[in-house]
Amino acid sequence: MPRICKHGRQGSRCKECGGCGICEHGRVRSRCKECGGSGICEHGRVRSQCKQCGGSGICEHGRRRSDCKQCGGSQICKHGRQRSKCKECGGGSICKHGQRLDRCKECGGSAYCEHGRMRYQCKECGGGSICEHGRRRAYCKECGGSQICEHGKRRDSCKECRGARARGQKRQRQETRATAPKHPAKRRRRAFVWPSGAPPGVPVTAGPATGESEQGGGGSAVAAGSEAPRKPTRYEAMWTDCDPALWEYVVM
Repeated sequence: MPRICKHGRQGSRCKECGGCGICEHGRVRSRCKECGGSGICEHGRVRSQCKQCGGSGICEHGRRRSDCKQCGGSQICKHGRQRSKCKECGGGSICKHGQRLDRCKECGGSAYCEHGRMRYQCKECGGGSICEHGRRRAYCKECGGSQICEHGKRRDSCKECRGARARGQKRQRQETRATAPKHPAKRRRRAFVWPSGAPPGVPVTAGPATGESEQGGGGSAVAAGSEAPRKPTRYEAMWTDCDPALWEYVVM
């Protein structure tokens, strides 16, 4: 059984105790590239975590077994994130500013270089996303960057790609509209007529005379000086479905 030091670590791997398993670079000797540790494969990675070597730490989905959601990795929290990078779980990689510790400028995150840029995007530092032509690899035509479309332009600024995308979205909307169930036509609101001929408080105007006139003659005639019944205003139409007993409280 390995000896446990006073710091709660394995004695041979404790830096503070000067364990024999710690090299001069401050790393575990078997995993130090500069020392040529036995745990480093020919690809320059930890042997157990190298896909090309078929490391035991790589699952069937091609990810680190401990970080794979589908495999239920031990480093995946209940929120579906890496435990060390989850704010709600208080992960160790989250700083006091609520950001990832390596990407926080105020904390001096290691992801920022001395020029104040993200290290992998800094030309002067030789960042990993900078190609041999001095451009960001994703936007380099000669390197066949992922953000360069088939027309040789940036994907986000290509009119032809945007037009094709817009046409595809329009076609999809039309198909969705054609297959969607049609709603029944809305019933038109019936015309409103006050029973008394006018709202409360408004004098009733003379309506059309019915029957035969005194002078004789067939059919109905409109009395002289009478006005045609007026259409209700919008305010009056609001009371179409109201109880008639409440009409007397309408303030005109």
